[in-house]
Amino acid sequence: MAQERLLEISALTKSFGGVHALNSVDLSLASGETLGIIGPNGSGKTTLFNVITGLVRADAGTARWNGEKADLLRLPAWQVFQLGLARTFQNIRLTLGETVLDNVSLGRHLQVCTPWWAVLARPGETWRRDRRGREEALEALRFVAPHLAERPDRLVGELSYADRRRVELARAMAAKPRLLLLDEPTAGMNPRETDEIGDDIRKIAAGGMAILVIEHKMKFVASLASRIAVLNFGRKIAEGSYETVRGDPQVIASYLGRKGDHLNKTSHRKEK
Repeated sequence: MAQERLLEISALTKSFGGVHALNSVDLSLASGETLGIIGPNGSGKTTLFNVITGLVRADAGTARWNGEKADLLRLPAWQVFQLGLARTFQNIRLTLGETVLDNVSLGRHLQVCTPWWAVLARPGETWRRDRRGREEALEALRFVAPHLAERPDRLVGELSYADRRRVELARAMAAKPRLLLLDEPTAGMNPRETDEIGDDIRKIAAGGMAILVIEHKMKFVASLASRIAVLNFGRKIAEGSYETVRGDPQVIASYLGRKGDHLNKTSHRKEK
C-alpha cells in the first residue's frame, strides 16, 4: 500500500542579494518517511528549513501539506507549527537559566495557550489545560531522554551539550508534530554521542514520524534516511538511496571531492 504524500515542494526559490540560496528545488516526503538533506556549507539546506517553517519568505514555488490546497509558503510560522511541523536548530536555542521541563513545555505553547478573556471567564479550565500541557511535555521528555525526565527541574545550563540537544528534541516532540525537521542534530558531538542521538532519532522514526534531517556526517544520515537529496549552490543535484547518491558524478565533483572520500569513511558505529 502506497504511503500518503505528506509534503510536496515544487520550484522552491529564494534569493538573498541576488544570490540564489534555493533555485527551483523540488522535494517530496511521504508520511512516516525519513529524508536526508546533504550538501556543502552554503548549499541552501538551512534556508530550505527556514522557508518551509515560515521563518523566511520564499520568492517563488509552492509547498503543499498533506494533500491540502493550502500552501505552507503563504502561512506565518505559528500556523505552520499548528499544522503539525516542528523543528530543531543548528545552533541550540534553549533558555539556559530555565528548567528542563520549562524549556520542553514551550513545545506545547500554541496548543495550550489561552486568550486573556478565557482566563478571566474560566480560570479553572485554564489551570487544567496548563497542567495537561506540562504533563504532555514531561511525557515527551520521558520518550526522548528518560534520564532527564527523572530530574525535570534541573537547569538546562547544567546539562552536557548532548543532553541540551535532547532537550531541544523533546521540545519539538512535545508539539506532537507529523513532520520533524532536524538541522544537524549531531553537530559538535563526539562519536559516542552521535551514535546515541542516532538511536533517539531512530526510536522516533519507528513510531511513524516523518523526518527531514540535515547532516554532514554521511554514514550517520545514511543510517537514518531511506532517501537522500543533495543540494549544491541552491540546486538539487541528486536524489536517491545512499548508494545511488554516493556514486553520482555531480555529487562526487561538487561536494565530496574527486574520490568521494567523505562517503567512504567508516561509520562512527562499529560495523559488523
